[in-house]
Amino acid sequence: MTEIHIAARQGFSTEALTYMRGRPDYPADILPWLADDLGVASGKLVVDLGAGTGKFTRMLLQTGADIIAVEPVAAMRMQLAKGLSWVRTVAGNASAIPLKPASVDAVICAQSFHWFATHSALREIHRILKPGAKLGLVWNVRDESVDWVEAMSRIITPYEGDVPRFYRGDWRKPFSGEYFTAPEQTVFAYQHVGTAEEVILDRVLSISFIAALTTHEKSKVADQLRALIASHPTLRGRDTIAFPYRTEAYRCTSLD
Repeated sequence: MTEIHIAARQGFSTEALTYMRGRPDYPADILPWLADDLGVASGKLVVDLGAGTGKFTRMLLQTGADIIAVEPVAAMRMQLAKGLSWVRTVAGNASAIPLKPASVDAVICAQSFHWFATHSALREIHRILKPGAKLGLVWNVRDESVDWVEAMSRIITPYEGDVPRFYRGDWRKPFSGEYFTAPEQTVFAYQHVGTAEEVILDRVLSISFIAALTTHEKSKVADQLRALIASHPTLRGRDTIAFPYRTEAYRCTSLD
C-alpha cells in the first residue's frame, strides 16, 4: 500500500480549510474534454481519486455522471462531505481503492497524481476500470512567465525538500505501456480571480510542504508574500487579482 507522504498527511490535515479557500477552480472548457476525451457523462460511474476537499468533484458533478470521491486524508474528506454531503466519499488511496474490478467508467486525478505516481497505483487504477476506459490527469500549473508569479515561486521553492512535484515530471515514469497508453496532453488557460488573501496567501499556505511548516515558519512565508503584494506594481493596492494558470489535462487509455 502506498504510504501518504508526511507533507501531504500533515499539511493537508492542518490546512484543509485553507486549501478549500485558496485553491483555484478549473476552466469551464474542461467540461467538453471530460465528455469527449474521457467519456464522462450521465449514466457513467466516475472515480475522483485523491479528491481532496472536492474542488474537482464539483466540476465532475456538472457532467451528470455518478461520482465516487476517494481521499486518504480524513480532514480533507470532512471538508468535502460538508460541502457535497450527497456525494459518496470513501477512505482509500491509489494502491487500495475499495471498489470492484472493472466497475468504473473513468478515473480522474486532479492535482493529485504526482503524490502516488507508482506502478502499483497504475495497476490498481487499471483493476477498477472497465476495459478501454480512460484515466484523466489534471493539474492547475502556475504561469511563471508572469514576473510576480515567478517571484512568488522563489519564496516557496526553498521549502520543497523531497516532496513530489508535478513540474519535475517524475509522475510520467510509471507509464511503461503495461497498463495505460502514454498521457496525451490538452492545455487550457485559466485565471483565479479574487483578493490577494485568497489567491496568493491562502493558495500558498495550502501547499502541502508550506502547510506542514511550524507556525513561526509559515508566518515568515506569509510576511514575504505580503511584502511582495505590497511592493509589486501589478499587485499593490488592488481589490482583486487575476492569478494566471495553465490547466494541463492528460488522457490515458486502459490497455486490455
